[in-house]
Amino acid sequence: MPKLKTHSGAKKRFDLTKTGKVKRAHANKRHLLNGHGKTTKLKRGLRAGAYADKTNEPAIKRMIPYK
Repeated sequence: MPKLKTHSGAKKRFDLTKTGKVKRAHANKRHLLNGHGKTTKLKRGLRAGAYADKTNEPAIKRMIPYK
């Protein structure tokens, strides 16, 4: 029986909720966070998680089958 390979990067980036939705972190958090970059209000909004789009959920669930 062949091994089922998973994507370790996806395992770290996505989480499944009890209802079956895929939770993800907000994008664009790595660049220009202080000084002349993003405003405090925008950075505060990026702290919270978000849900992945319904169209991407099946592909993400295939990448993390054991989570």
